[in-house]
Amino acid sequence: MRMRRFPGSGLLFDLASQRVDAYARETPALDLRHYLDGPVSASGLFIGLSGHVQRRFTIEMTGRWSGSHGRLEERFRYDDGETGERFWEMVVGEGGTLTATANDVLGAAKGAQSGNAAAMRYRLRVPRKAGATVVRIEDWFYLIDDGTLINRARMSWFGLKVGEIVACFRRGGAAGPRIGQP
Repeated sequence: MRMRRFPGSGLLFDLASQRVDAYARETPALDLRHYLDGPVSASGLFIGLSGHVQRRFTIEMTGRWSGSHGRLEERFRYDDGETGERFWEMVVGEGGTLTATANDVLGAAKGAQSGNAAAMRYRLRVPRKAGATVVRIEDWFYLIDDGTLINRARMSWFGLKVGEIVACFRRGGAAGPRIGQP
């Protein structure tokens, strides 16, 4: 991850030439401590290299914050019936810097939030039938309105794009019907 500090400018976060500080004047302002406090639901999909949707999922999340430290509990349900969990520990630092760890993340996720956007980079262990694969994630979040957060995550393996995740998060658990339920 390319992170640079310039005197007086705070953290600049480069992802494929996109910088989170480019969103500094965009509104509404995203503060993950506020948005991810309490229940949040999401619906999303995984798009493979061919551009076709390969998997759909829903997420039920609960966040609890104490100052700049938060714990996020995510529960996933996929369209094939598989379920999963991820437990994040997140810190929002000076100038909007982000540091997070999770049970399936190798090392720490690093990033920043600015204006209506937040971004993080990390290495994720993806379970497979024959073991696990580690992919790099470039995770972007864009606050659309007070209740809606759009997530776009690009996945790569040894520098090659392997897919993309797009999800719509709603505060208060209003993501819509759950995958695999009427």
